[in-house]
Amino acid sequence: MLKTLKDLFDSLMSPESMAGAQGCGEDHAVQLAAAVLLVEVMRADEGLAVAERTAVRRALVEKFVLTPDEADRLADLAEGTARQATDLFAFTSRIDAWDMPRKLRMIELMWGVAYADGRLSDHERHVMWRIADLLHIPQGAYVHARMRAREAAGLAPDHAAPGADEAH
Repeated sequence: MLKTLKDLFDSLMSPESMAGAQGCGEDHAVQLAAAVLLVEVMRADEGLAVAERTAVRRALVEKFVLTPDEADRLADLAEGTARQATDLFAFTSRIDAWDMPRKLRMIELMWGVAYADGRLSDHERHVMWRIADLLHIPQGAYVHARMRAREAAGLAPDHAAPGADEAH
Protein backbone atom coordinates (compact mmCIF):
# COMPACT_ATOMS: atom_id res chain seq x y z
CA MET A 1 0.00 0.00 0.00
CA LEU A 2 2.86 2.40 0.83
CA LYS A 3 4.29 1.91 -2.66
CA THR A 4 0.88 2.68 -4.17
CA LEU A 5 0.67 5.93 -2.18
CA LYS A 6 4.21 6.84 -3.19
CA ASP A 7 3.42 6.11 -6.84
CA LEU A 8 0.32 8.30 -6.61
CA PHE A 9 2.33 11.09 -4.99
CA ASP A 10 5.07 10.83 -7.60
CA SER A 11 2.56 10.99 -10.44
CA LEU A 12 0.74 13.95 -8.87
CA MET A 13 3.89 15.96 -8.30
CA SER A 14 5.46 15.21 -11.69
CA PRO A 15 6.02 18.19 -14.00
CA GLU A 16 3.50 16.75 -16.47
CA SER A 17 0.71 16.59 -13.91
CA MET A 18 1.64 19.93 -12.32
CA ALA A 19 1.39 21.51 -15.79
CA GLY A 20 -2.32 20.82 -15.86
CA ALA A 21 -3.22 17.22 -16.54
CA GLN A 22 -6.93 16.62 -17.03
CA GLY A 23 -9.36 14.02 -15.73
CA CYS A 24 -8.99 11.72 -12.77
CA GLY A 25 -5.34 12.56 -12.13
CA GLU A 26 -6.20 16.24 -11.92
CA ASP A 27 -9.02 15.50 -9.47
CA HIS A 28 -6.58 13.62 -7.26
CA ALA A 29 -4.02 16.41 -7.52
CA VAL A 30 -6.62 18.98 -6.44
CA GLN A 31 -7.68 16.77 -3.54
CA LEU A 32 -4.06 16.37 -2.49
CA ALA A 33 -3.45 20.12 -2.73
CA ALA A 34 -6.47 20.88 -0.55
CA ALA A 35 -5.45 18.17 1.91
CA VAL A 36 -1.92 19.59 2.15
CA LEU A 37 -3.33 23.03 2.98
CA LEU A 38 -5.48 21.54 5.74
CA VAL A 39 -2.45 19.64 7.05
CA GLU A 40 -0.31 22.80 6.95
CA VAL A 41 -2.79 24.49 9.29
CA MET A 42 -2.65 21.42 11.55
CA ARG A 43 1.17 21.43 11.49
CA ALA A 44 1.29 25.14 12.35
CA ASP A 45 0.43 24.30 15.94
CA GLU A 46 3.24 23.25 18.30
CA GLY A 47 1.62 19.96 19.20
CA LEU A 48 -0.35 17.85 16.78
CA ALA A 49 -3.63 17.42 18.62
CA VAL A 50 -5.89 14.47 17.89
CA ALA A 51 -8.75 16.95 17.48
CA GLU A 52 -6.91 18.69 14.65
CA ARG A 53 -6.19 15.42 12.86
CA THR A 54 -9.86 14.51 13.22
CA ALA A 55 -10.86 17.93 11.83
CA VAL A 56 -8.61 17.41 8.79
CA ARG A 57 -10.17 14.05 8.04
CA ARG A 58 -13.70 15.35 8.61
CA ALA A 59 -13.01 18.27 6.25
CA LEU A 60 -11.76 15.89 3.55
CA VAL A 61 -14.84 13.70 3.88
CA GLU A 62 -17.08 16.76 3.54
CA LYS A 63 -15.18 18.57 0.80
CA PHE A 64 -14.58 15.60 -1.49
CA VAL A 65 -17.30 13.14 -0.43
CA LEU A 66 -14.75 10.52 0.60
CA THR A 67 -15.17 7.51 2.82
CA PRO A 68 -13.40 7.78 6.18
CA ASP A 69 -10.79 5.28 4.95
CA GLU A 70 -10.14 7.33 1.79
CA ALA A 71 -9.87 10.50 3.89
CA ASP A 72 -7.36 8.76 6.19
CA ARG A 73 -5.21 7.71 3.24
CA LEU A 74 -5.38 11.17 1.66
CA ALA A 75 -4.52 12.86 4.97
CA ASP A 76 -1.55 10.54 5.48
CA LEU A 77 -0.33 11.28 1.95
CA ALA A 78 -0.84 15.00 2.54
CA GLU A 79 1.22 14.89 5.75
CA GLY A 80 4.14 13.33 3.90
CA THR A 81 3.77 15.82 1.07
CA ALA A 82 3.59 18.78 3.46
CA ARG A 83 6.80 17.70 5.19
CA GLN A 84 8.62 17.81 1.84
CA ALA A 85 7.03 21.02 0.53
CA THR A 86 9.04 24.20 0.31
CA ASP A 87 6.14 26.59 -0.28
CA LEU A 88 2.35 26.81 -0.36
CA PHE A 89 1.99 28.18 -3.89
CA ALA A 90 2.22 24.77 -5.55
CA PHE A 91 -0.89 23.80 -3.61
CA THR A 92 -2.87 27.05 -3.57
CA SER A 93 -2.40 27.43 -7.33
CA ARG A 94 -4.32 24.18 -7.83
CA ILE A 95 -7.42 25.44 -6.04
CA ASP A 96 -7.21 29.15 -6.88
CA ALA A 97 -9.39 28.51 -9.95
CA TRP A 98 -12.30 27.46 -7.74
CA ASP A 99 -15.20 29.88 -7.53
CA MET A 100 -15.26 32.15 -4.48
CA PRO A 101 -17.92 30.23 -2.48
CA ARG A 102 -15.93 27.01 -2.83
CA LYS A 103 -12.69 28.73 -1.82
CA LEU A 104 -14.42 30.34 1.15
CA ARG A 105 -15.73 26.97 2.31
CA MET A 106 -12.17 25.64 2.08
CA ILE A 107 -10.91 28.56 4.19
CA GLU A 108 -13.68 27.89 6.69
CA LEU A 109 -12.67 24.22 6.89
CA MET A 110 -9.06 25.28 7.48
CA TRP A 111 -10.19 27.61 10.27
CA GLY A 112 -12.07 24.61 11.67
CA VAL A 113 -8.77 22.71 11.84
CA ALA A 114 -7.08 25.68 13.52
CA TYR A 115 -9.84 25.94 16.14
CA ALA A 116 -10.24 22.17 16.65
CA ASP A 117 -8.07 22.15 19.77
CA GLY A 118 -9.93 25.11 21.26
CA ARG A 119 -7.22 27.70 20.74
CA LEU A 120 -5.57 29.62 17.94
CA SER A 121 -1.81 30.06 17.89
CA ASP A 122 -0.08 32.99 16.25
CA HIS A 123 1.56 30.62 13.78
CA GLU A 124 -1.81 29.09 12.80
CA ARG A 125 -3.17 32.59 12.30
CA HIS A 126 -0.20 33.48 10.09
CA VAL A 127 -0.49 30.32 7.97
CA MET A 128 -4.19 31.02 7.48
CA TRP A 129 -3.47 34.59 6.41
CA ARG A 130 -0.81 33.42 3.90
CA ILE A 131 -3.11 30.80 2.38
CA ALA A 132 -6.03 33.25 2.13
CA ASP A 133 -3.76 35.79 0.46
CA LEU A 134 -2.54 33.22 -2.08
CA LEU A 135 -6.17 32.27 -2.81
CA HIS A 136 -7.12 35.94 -3.29
CA ILE A 137 -9.76 35.83 -0.55
CA PRO A 138 -11.16 39.30 0.22
CA GLN A 139 -10.44 40.46 3.77
CA GLY A 140 -14.09 40.69 4.83
CA ALA A 141 -14.89 37.20 3.52
CA TYR A 142 -11.81 35.84 5.28
CA VAL A 143 -12.88 37.35 8.61
CA HIS A 144 -16.45 36.09 8.22
CA ALA A 145 -15.20 32.56 7.44
CA ARG A 146 -13.12 32.74 10.60
CA MET A 147 -16.11 33.86 12.66
CA ARG A 148 -18.30 31.04 11.27
CA ALA A 149 -15.62 28.45 12.04
CA ARG A 150 -15.11 29.84 15.54
CA GLU A 151 -18.85 29.69 16.21
CA ALA A 152 -19.05 26.15 14.79
CA ALA A 153 -16.26 25.14 17.17
CA GLY A 154 -18.36 26.47 20.06
CA LEU A 155 -15.82 29.11 21.03
CA ALA A 156 -16.63 32.54 22.41
CA PRO A 157 -16.68 35.38 19.89
CA ASP A 158 -13.35 37.02 19.24
CA HIS A 159 -13.59 40.62 20.43
CA ALA A 160 -10.46 41.78 18.66
CA ALA A 161 -10.95 44.29 15.90
CA PRO A 162 -11.95 42.61 12.63
CA GLY A 163 -8.87 41.90 10.58
CA ALA A 164 -6.50 42.60 13.47
CA ASP A 165 -4.78 39.28 12.96
CA GLU A 166 -4.09 39.84 9.27
CA ALA A 167 -1.19 42.22 9.85
CA HIS A 168 1.38 39.40 9.84
